[in-house]
Amino acid sequence: MRCVIARYPFDLTKSGVLDSMKGVTPEPVTGESVTIGRRRYPVKQVGEVVTRQDRRDFSGGEVTRAMTRLGFTCHPAPGAEAAPAAPATTPVETASALLGGTVGTPQEL
Repeated sequence: MRCVIARYPFDLTKSGVLDSMKGVTPEPVTGESVTIGRRRYPVKQVGEVVTRQDRRDFSGGEVTRAMTRLGFTCHPAPGAEAAPAAPATTPVETASALLGGTVGTPQEL
């Protein structure tokens, strides 16, 4: 598969990435990561090994997109999962709360 990382085109294959990462010890994961084989690597480490470029030359998103297109499982940064959304209030409930009233449904009032 052809992809562009740090403005340079690369022809990557799943087997090529597996071969490149064989024998590479994973660094501690602190940000986005990708599972290759049975190991979980930081995306910047994978990008550096596969492209032979400095980590500062590309973003984690570029590598994540390429690895996802190749069929690898990518993971967001620890603690980056979206927080559950707060329950929506109606305009009347919002106005009531701003005026010092109680917030609740009409059945509770």
